[in-house]
Amino acid sequence: MYEKNKEIINYLIAGILTTIVSLAVYYASVLTVLDPLDPLQLQIANIISWIAAVSFAYFTNRKYVFDSHNPNVLKECSAFFASRIGTLIMDMGTMFLLVSVMGINDKIAKLIVQIIVTIGNYLISKLLVFRK
Repeated sequence: MYEKNKEIINYLIAGILTTIVSLAVYYASVLTVLDPLDPLQLQIANIISWIAAVSFAYFTNRKYVFDSHNPNVLKECSAFFASRIGTLIMDMGTMFLLVSVMGINDKIAKLIVQIIVTIGNYLISKLLVFRK
């Protein structure tokens, strides 16, 4: 069963680890120096967590999920980061809507957003970045 679903299973594992990185960096930011009630600081925390998560995700996706052997790592990495900008915008917009407009707790909102973003990122990576 694992071999048949290896890519999806590995993506779920990598996605969970990437989510942990994202949440840890976000929570560390808002619990120490940034105020999530300030819309600008909320987005700064979000962007910092995005950079950490996407950096981690690139390497885990390249090696363990899509088993990429592309010799042009810089081009592949650039495409990976560029493809994630779309989901960053979706992430930022959804966080603004949930936290700044609707008043939902930022930590709960971040969990909800991570699920949506993870699904979008898989589809983009599979179809655009690591296609075989």
